[in-house]
Amino acid sequence: MTLRSLLRWTAPLLLAASLHAHAETTLRIGFQKSASLLTLQKSSGSLEKKLAPLGVSVKWVEFPAGPQLLEGLNVGAVDVGFVGEAPPIFAQAAGARFVYIGFDPAAPEAEALVVPKDSVVKTVADLKGKKVALNKGSNVHYLLVKALEKQGLKITDIQPVYLPPADARAAFERGAVDAWVIWDPFLAAVEQQSSARLLADGRGLVNNYAYYLAERSFAEKQPHVIQALFEDTQAQATWLKANLKAAAAVIAPLQGLPVEVVEKSLSRYQFGVKPLTAAVAAEQQKIADTFHALGLIPKPIRVADALPGNTKLAEAAR
Repeated sequence: MTLRSLLRWTAPLLLAASLHAHAETTLRIGFQKSASLLTLQKSSGSLEKKLAPLGVSVKWVEFPAGPQLLEGLNVGAVDVGFVGEAPPIFAQAAGARFVYIGFDPAAPEAEALVVPKDSVVKTVADLKGKKVALNKGSNVHYLLVKALEKQGLKITDIQPVYLPPADARAAFERGAVDAWVIWDPFLAAVEQQSSARLLADGRGLVNNYAYYLAERSFAEKQPHVIQALFEDTQAQATWLKANLKAAAAVIAPLQGLPVEVVEKSLSRYQFGVKPLTAAVAAEQQKIADTFHALGLIPKPIRVADALPGNTKLAEAAR
């Protein structure tokens, strides 16, 4: 075979390979180790198998908490993320470009205010003047506001100490703070391992929804990728809910927690992504309005401005 005939034979193959490489998409998912369902998906490789036929690879990017994840989404480090109620509001107020693409059902028991077992603090009202640790801008920020409000108190009546979960637990256990407002599985861990006493969880105060967010241009251009993501998420959620013990056994070592702690945490969540409804968006708007009234965000925002305008994208969540 001459060089010319060899090139004539291989050129179409090289072109096809080049086009395939160019067409391949990477879905970069921002997640927190505490997000048990995503941790399970990452471990199982189920999403990679689901997306491979579409020419889509997956990159998992870990963040310590929701606010940091939103920063990653805003600077283009990730395409999709999963966070609690409050981070999107702070991010939208800061001008971040993202859209809400789905949500997990309410889980009010999966976040709570806790104190050391021998604390003199017996009720939320007793927190006046006390130091309370929390991750600023996270879902528990709203829980703290509502728990205090129920007792006629404002966040200015306490001393907020803003710390990420690992640092907050250390401060809590050495007595540097009087209380900690935190979410699962960190909540279940401190309850079981440190005998922390629960002052109040989210029941009757907050919904504690969790949201799937996407960088706006990615969401608009790749609705088929988001649809495949949600199909896999729903399949893994169905398995998890039917197999709590087995799921906990897989997730526990990845989160660095005992199996019984993870199982308790899983029991307090209702997994399974759903399309955003008008009622859920309205609840999110209430949180945004509350944060603005308290001066926690500098300007009012409209949650509706961060809802998908892409019909295909809206259908993907269904």
